[in-house]
Amino acid sequence: MGEEPLIRWAWIGRNWPQIEGMLVDHVVMALVPALLGLLVALPLGLASARWRVLYQPTVSLMNVVYSLPSLAVFIVLIPLTGLAERTTVIIPLTFYSLAVLIPAVVDGLESVPDHVRQSAVAMGFGPMRRLLQVELPIAVPVVLAGLRVATVSSISLVSVGALIGRGGLGYLFIDGWQRQFPTPIIVGIVLVVVLAVLADGLLVLAQRLLTPWARARRTA
Repeated sequence: MGEEPLIRWAWIGRNWPQIEGMLVDHVVMALVPALLGLLVALPLGLASARWRVLYQPTVSLMNVVYSLPSLAVFIVLIPLTGLAERTTVIIPLTFYSLAVLIPAVVDGLESVPDHVRQSAVAMGFGPMRRLLQVELPIAVPVVLAGLRVATVSSISLVSVGALIGRGGLGYLFIDGWQRQFPTPIIVGIVLVVVLAVLADGLLVLAQRLLTPWARARRTA
């Protein structure tokens, strides 16, 4: 018998429909927590920036959640959400995203210069209009930097869910390890890396589109 090749391309071709299904599942379970985290982090971050007494307890709680082993949290949730449900993975990853995004929202709002706020008030901007048209646009780079970290982390952590029946591309790692067959492992690693690079690139593009003044300043 010859030595096992590093990659069996024929195996990839035969199993591509299943790999594609795992890829779609992985994308859903990675991106939904990041988006849900952003939706929840915005009001919590706004409240923490306005009432600083809320900031430290909120961040401390999120840091405690972030420190919990993801596999242990998945196992605890199984009786509540079901063994094969996506929510078993999505719920913990949403909390992990919050641990990154709440400080990002607060830091982004704090990056707004005081004289800019004062100028907006002098021009007759009310609190909501000032927030939407002045403060949040200026905070976009910092918030999106946090979203990039949260998204890439979610893409990586989804694979752990394969140990409890929901892990997207993580199945390939388990399959390859159990059979001592490297091809699925390599395919899984490559696809996870590609997903992370694509997601990060799209968020960088979104930042450029949302902050056209930054491009103008660089080209000036």
